[in-house]
Amino acid sequence: DAELRGLDGEIAALSAKVQVLQQSCRQMEAELKDLNSSMTTPEMAREIEELRKDCASYTEKLERIKSATNHVTPEEKEKVCSEQKLYCKEWRRRKRMATELLEAILEGYPKSKKQFFEEVGIETDEDHNITLP
Repeated sequence: DAELRGLDGEIAALSAKVQVLQQSCRQMEAELKDLNSSMTTPEMAREIEELRKDCASYTEKLERIKSATNHVTPEEKEKVCSEQKLYCKEWRRRKRMATELLEAILEGYPKSKKQFFEEVGIETDEDHNITLP
């Protein structure tokens, strides 16, 4: 009977030791998986070299842009902005005149506005999702 208890104690001690070893093995396997998925030293060196080349090319490109002499002057920018405002103003005026004309025609037209536009072949701003500043 004492011998069985001694063997049971030994079995329990060995089972605990097995659990500890299995846990240690799982941790080592996880560490191995992390190491296998990470880059090696030569791969890392190649990656660093590629990044340095990219950085150098971007620095060179930035210097070329900074040293360029064809920058837009404030006067040119203002001229373009004023022309754009003028064109928008004219477009709005023409649109308003066309809308008033079409509304005058639609007063005596028996069908809906949408049907009239389809028959005549007029495309609206809503058809093209146009938004103005």
